[in-house]
Amino acid sequence: MFSGGLGQLGVECAKYLRNKYGRENVILSDIIKPSKEIVNDGPYIFVDILDFKGLQKVVVDHRVDWLIHFSALLSAIGEQNVPLAVRVNIEGMHNVIELAKQYKLRIFVPSTIGAFGPDSPRNPTPNVTIQRPRTIYGVSKVHAELLGEYYFYKFGLDFRCLRFPGVISSDPPGGGTTDYAIAIFHDIIRKGQYKCYLKPHTRLPMMHLRDALRALSEYLEVPNERLLRRCYNVTAMSFTPEELVEAMSKHVQDMKITYQPDSRQDIADSWPQVFDDSDARRDWDWKPEIDLDNLVKLMFDEVREKVEANGFSC
Repeated sequence: MFSGGLGQLGVECAKYLRNKYGRENVILSDIIKPSKEIVNDGPYIFVDILDFKGLQKVVVDHRVDWLIHFSALLSAIGEQNVPLAVRVNIEGMHNVIELAKQYKLRIFVPSTIGAFGPDSPRNPTPNVTIQRPRTIYGVSKVHAELLGEYYFYKFGLDFRCLRFPGVISSDPPGGGTTDYAIAIFHDIIRKGQYKCYLKPHTRLPMMHLRDALRALSEYLEVPNERLLRRCYNVTAMSFTPEELVEAMSKHVQDMKITYQPDSRQDIADSWPQVFDDSDARRDWDWKPEIDLDNLVKLMFDEVREKVEANGFSC
């Protein structure tokens, strides 16, 4: 079962796992009214992660054995509403991990480059290093990592966590600091211009959604005895807005790009520039497949298709 299933990763991840394990065996859940397409694609139920008794009922009624916990307010959105981020990101995590312990569920919780801060080494950022984030989103992710590891060592809970870089997909941006790398494709295709909220030389780790889903799926299947830790960095590439624009210019001739950094620049400046995922490569043979050129080609194809389906002219 997915919590927060209608967010940035949930819908695509559910499709991926339904193809692998069967349509009826993967349940999406959220507090948002789903579209007809979501309902027709497979099981969907209303779940509020702040309602512990409601969570218990869902686990019992649907005989849940794996819980994939995606519910979270992302970095930039979380800074605009800290109390809500604390409730969703931290109290929600308390509920799902206690639920997992109570019913002996296996649980996956994504983390992020946002779990690091300005005191962490940025190029590269190793798997184990100092973590002092300066966003409530980052603080909540460090909290989730440590709580999950504690429950693993204390109670034997099968807790697993991947620290993702910026994940790039054709869906509209969801309020994350790395989402410029999504917004730029939508704006260029629709309007031929984009105003970037980061400086042109801001380097951040990234990966295409396909690699992110494959990493998650492969990691869930790794036998426990092969895992030397419960949290792993994964990544595919690192680039700057300027380097992304250069790669995009091979596909589009007339692009107008301007730069107007805002508060998200401070967040980006505290995050890793290059992610070291050598532990994941060593322990469970992680290897990305999509590089920058392939990412750009995929994004142009996928975003054009989505824009046209929504009735916008390209």
